[in-house]
Parts: sequence; structure tokens; C-alpha cells
Amino acid sequence: MVKDISFEAVMARKGEIMKKAIGIDYDIFESGNIAFDYERMMRETGYSLQEIEDIQKETGVGNTPVLELRNLTKLARKFAPAGKGARIFIKDEASNPSGSFKARRAATSCYHAKRLGYKGVIAATSGNYGAAVASQAAMRGLKCIIVQECYDSKGIGQPEIIEKARKCEAYGAEVVQLTVGPELFYTFLVLLEETGYFNASLYTPFGIAGVETLGYEISMEFREREGKDPDVVVITNAGGGNLTGTARGLIKAGATDTQVVGASVSLHGLHMASDTQFNKKSFTTGHTGFGIPFATWPDRSDVPRSAARPLRYIDRYVTVNQGPVFYMTETLAQLEGMERGPAGNTSLTAAFKLAQELDRDQIVVVQETEYTGAGKHILPQLTFAKENGIEILIGDPSEEVPGKNIILPKDPSYIKIEEIDLNRTRRSYIRNCIQNSNVDKVTKEDLEFLVADTKSNEKFVKMILDEFGVEY
Repeated sequence: MVKDISFEAVMARKGEIMKKAIGIDYDIFESGNIAFDYERMMRETGYSLQEIEDIQKETGVGNTPVLELRNLTKLARKFAPAGKGARIFIKDEASNPSGSFKARRAATSCYHAKRLGYKGVIAATSGNYGAAVASQAAMRGLKCIIVQECYDSKGIGQPEIIEKARKCEAYGAEVVQLTVGPELFYTFLVLLEETGYFNASLYTPFGIAGVETLGYEISMEFREREGKDPDVVVITNAGGGNLTGTARGLIKAGATDTQVVGASVSLHGLHMASDTQFNKKSFTTGHTGFGIPFATWPDRSDVPRSAARPLRYIDRYVTVNQGPVFYMTETLAQLEGMERGPAGNTSLTAAFKLAQELDRDQIVVVQETEYTGAGKHILPQLTFAKENGIEILIGDPSEEVPGKNIILPKDPSYIKIEEIDLNRTRRSYIRNCIQNSNVDKVTKEDLEFLVADTKSNEKFVKMILDEFGVEY
């Protein structure tokens, strides 16, 4: 019998499609109206840290170098108060096959798909993950399809996204390019059902566990090199997997005193699913258009329960503007001789400012870099912005209005960070849990889950539940 592939019919059976494409029965982890057993899910469906290290080693993933940015540290100290100006380091994840930390996620997913007997893998992504999956699939002898949200309705695509499609195709993947909108998830589901391929989602336990080796390596490398764990690790935050996996790895290494700081580019006022605003932004990942929605509702992802839950681990969340990230990208190239892509330079920009708050004997680590290529360079990005009516200025980036202008800082003193109120973010998350679960009363398991999932305390969660009239 021919299956109904109308939008409504496919969406109605998405749970069935997902279960078959991942091999996880998420229902067994449910434990309340809101709660599920997160740690059990990670433990029973993932791999041990040692197993993941072995898996990644097979395809040349991981054990990337740590580099001290001495010249950037000197520059930061010129603008820091007396005695301030921490040493800045980076973990150079561009050294991975495919050129980003996402090779760690893809290595585990592709290994698992091969082990379970799937003939191919599919991932829905317009980012570096697509290239990582394509690369790892090639090494494992798997077919690969990448579904990419690439164009607006006029058929115009951002240079960075087009560059990533080129890279996916270079590794032998089939790239299905779509316009912005709900058709991405629909097409993804149809392809999963038609092909019977594995869902190499960014948000499975396999994918997140793959990033744990990154956090673990950072701790081990700094203990060997400096005799201590880093004081601060800065992580570019989008869907939350990078932060979640790295933080879990740090915890497994015993680096519980290391502060975990998330950083995103501020795209306040732009709607990521808007056709008219799609090409008004100059960053395709690591921005608040992903960072805030996924922090406040992780389960919006392409699996029933996301393993990426950044609020469980984040200590501080800051934003930077677009102009300073472009500026810092050029600064890294000219002062340190390193050309790297925009995602890692988001956290580098935040780290440059954070270093000025810390003592000189402290250490701040930028947790990842990414490769750069034709569409990721500064000039194509800024040229594309100008073609879309964005004004390029030099001045004070705090006056930047996303979608209207990009303001490059006059000098490094103009690089600033803005704090995101984590309690407000936690409140939004709890509200979304209540609304999406349609509950007016929570269980003891729900309460404990909300405390853990927001890294808060029972008093705070009860205060928010009271605010929304939910019994406990």
C-alpha cells in the first residue's frame, strides 16, 4: 500500500519514523508529566568515554592541539585593569577531518549506524555538521544525504551555507537544498522513511556523548601542561550540544570548578524562519536565533528528547555583536597567523573580553575553532550583507541593529559582551515545559527534573510554578 506523504500525514507518524530511524524507544525513559530520566538515556543508549575515544581514533578524530594565543593575550592586557588579563588559549578543532568539532558527534553517530546495519545516514543541517557526517560516512562506507535549509524564496543563498554544501558534496554526500520554512523537517522525515537510513541527528545521545571527549581532553591537557584545570571555558552556543557535551566531559574529568560560559552572536529582532529576514543575518550558527529557543525548549529538535540540554551545565551566558566577531576573525589571522571560521571566533570574541575581567595568572580557553573556506571569509560575508541592504560601519558595535547594520569596532576597547539573565531563561524553559506538556500539576519526579534541567534549586522552580498556577 502506498503511504500518504501529505504534510499532515507525515507529521502524524513522525514518532514512528523517528523510532525506526534511530533505534531508540524514548518512551522507556519517561518518568512523569514533564520529566524523563536523562542520565539513564545517556547511559543506556550511549557509549563510555573510553569507547568513544576508541571510535574517534579509528577515523582520526580528536586529540586536537591546544594553542596559546600570546599576542591576543598581550592585546587584551592593554585594555584590562592593572593585574588583569588572563592567558587565552584555543582548542584547535579545525584539525579534525572535515574541519570542526562536529566530527566528534558524527564519528559516534556513523559508527553506531554501521554497527546497527543501516546502509546510510541522513542529517538535517545547514552547518558544519553536514560536512562532518558526510566525511565520517565516507570513512565507514555509508551512503549520506544532507538536507539543507539554504535559500530564501527568491533562490538566494548565503555564501557560508553554500560553502558548506560544497564541502558536503566533496565528501560524496547527496545534498538536498531547500528554501527556509517547515518543509525542512517534512522532507527530512520523508527521506528517512523512504530510504530506511539512520537519523544522524545532532541531538541523539550518541552525538552529544561524542563531544564529551572534547571537554575531557581540555582538562587532561591543561593538567599536564599547566598543572591545573582552566578557570573558564568559553563555548559558542547554538543548539546546545557543543556546550552540553563539553561540560559533561569536563565533569567526567573532575574539572567541576571550571566555569562554563556560553557565547552567542546577538541577532535580536531577526526571525530565523522568516523568508524576508533569512538573508539579513551574517551568521548561520552560534547566534541567539538558535541559542535562546533551544535553551528554553531543547525538545524542539528532530528527536523526541534532546540530549543537548545546555541549562543543565551553563554557568554564564553572554552575547557579542556581529561586527566584533568579524573584527576578531581578522585579528586572529593577523596577530596569530590563524585563519579560522566564524563559529569559533564567536567564543573567541567573548573570551577576549572575559580575559580582561580575570587575573593574569588565570586561564580562559576557547573550546573550539572551525575551518574556513570561500563562503566563510569576511569579505564574501560583508559583501553579501551589503547586497542585502545592510550598512557596514566602523564605530561602536553596541549601536548595531541586526538586519540593518554591522558595526566593526573602532579599536579593541569597543569589544563588549552582554549578559543574558539565566534566571529569565530558566523561567522561559519551565513555562515551555508546562505549556508543551499541558499540565496543571507536577509530580515529585517532575520537580526534581526541573531543578536538574535548569541547574537551579527547588525554591526557584516552585516560585516559577506558583507564578503559572501549577500545583506541586
